[in-house]
Amino acid sequence: MGARPQADGMSPAVTVENAEGTGPFVFVCDHASNFLPSPYDQSLGITQADKTAHIAWDPGALGVAMGLSRALDAPLVQSTVSRLIIDCNREETRPDLIPCLSENTQIAGNRDLPASEIEFRLNLAHRPFHKAIDKVINQRLNRGLPTAVVSIHTFTPVYKGHARPWEIGLISDVDRSLADPVIRELRARGDLTVGDNEPYAPSDGVYYTIRRHGEDRKLPCLMIEIRNDEVKTAEEEIRWSDMLAPMLAHSVEATLDGARGSAHA
Repeated sequence: MGARPQADGMSPAVTVENAEGTGPFVFVCDHASNFLPSPYDQSLGITQADKTAHIAWDPGALGVAMGLSRALDAPLVQSTVSRLIIDCNREETRPDLIPCLSENTQIAGNRDLPASEIEFRLNLAHRPFHKAIDKVINQRLNRGLPTAVVSIHTFTPVYKGHARPWEIGLISDVDRSLADPVIRELRARGDLTVGDNEPYAPSDGVYYTIRRHGEDRKLPCLMIEIRNDEVKTAEEEIRWSDMLAPMLAHSVEATLDGARGSAHA
């Protein structure tokens, strides 16, 4: 594969914005970037178009996440390398941790990797990302700050020939404390087709980050998927963050009120 990137020769693999924010959320963006450090920018066997397509990142997700971080005074943890190198939203043991096929695109440079290369990529991006999330959450809990974890993603309008009608989907598993009220508010608008565990569900293997940092820690949590043709411009990203911010605020207020009520029952 040639010389591999060194820590001092590339951007950090994770960035934390507004780490000291005191609002009740921590936002995470697993697929924020399509950055491919050398030699991966040449060695994966993909086209220039592939490097900017959805297979490389979630276009629009970071802009929405940044808007929510600002509106709700929340920390934002984002990966700064492409998921074509390693997918931070997959368990370390999953076969699609390092994708060889994304929808219909073959990624030849990811096939038959030795264990040493997989370990290198885990230490390059995957583990630093999750370590950063753990650090932010631990610091907040030590300060006694209420904390809910929300990840922001985007999805394609068509997948393997099938059109996806939802402008937005809310993905949740056991904990529905955020999903249910946000779904109700979104549907009450009357102008959106809202997916409930669509276009993905936790059973599809896409829930790792939220399960690890939310459900496993008994924190309110939610995964948000926005169709990427809805967030093609900065203005559209702002529209979605402005729409979602009060809905998320309402949902977490209800969750915290319920927790306080239970504590005093």
